Amino acid sequence: MSSDFEGYEQDFAVLTAEITGRIGKVPKLLGDEKKQLIANVEKQLEEARELLEQMELEVREIPPQSRGMYSSRMRSYKQEMGKLEADFKRSRIAYSDEVRNELLGDDGNSSENQRAHLLDNTERLERSSRRLEAGYQIAVETEQIGQEMLENLSHDREKIQRARERLRETDANLGKSSRILTGMLRRIIQNRILIVILAIIIILTIAMAIYFSVRGR
Repeated sequence: MSSDFEGYEQDFAVLTAEITGRIGKVPKLLGDEKKQLIANVEKQLEEARELLEQMELEVREIPPQSRGMYSSRMRSYKQEMGKLEADFKRSRIAYSDEVRNELLGDDGNSSENQRAHLLDNTERLERSSRRLEAGYQIAVETEQIGQEMLENLSHDREKIQRARERLRETDANLGKSSRILTGMLRRIIQNRILIVILAIIIILTIAMAIYFSVRGR
């Protein structure tokens, strides 16, 4: 399972490197070439999101004792993805300003003000996106903790059941041992009684023999 995750990691690293390079080229291009580059970046960003989803699914399948390391790596990849999307938004805003200026021929203060306003709105959207992402991450971690607790409870229940079975077996063995010991004690008592009776008979026999021998004289 971890090998699949690492394969997705390699694909994600290659893809994000390509996206970073293309985003850096957006402000340097013009016209149709810039439009095509922006379309390609949008497609690659979508592919990167799909890779993150696949990686998230792989992390959920990893055993709980090994999941923490992969969850930490996923958080860093999501942060990297958020930074790429923010950089791409800034390049898109710059591109939109250039197109509008070309159409309107307005290179004055109004363009700068609009650009500042758009950047401010973009930052607000980014902050909101980060908050939503943080909330989603907390929900995912809570779900993982819940799954781990359920698994631990299941293991504990199995241990308790096995302990109960061992106790039943022990009780049964103790019952058998108790019956065996009771039987042995009973036989010991019976043997002692027989020994006492035999001793009495022997003593009486000896006494009678002595009595009759003395009397015969």
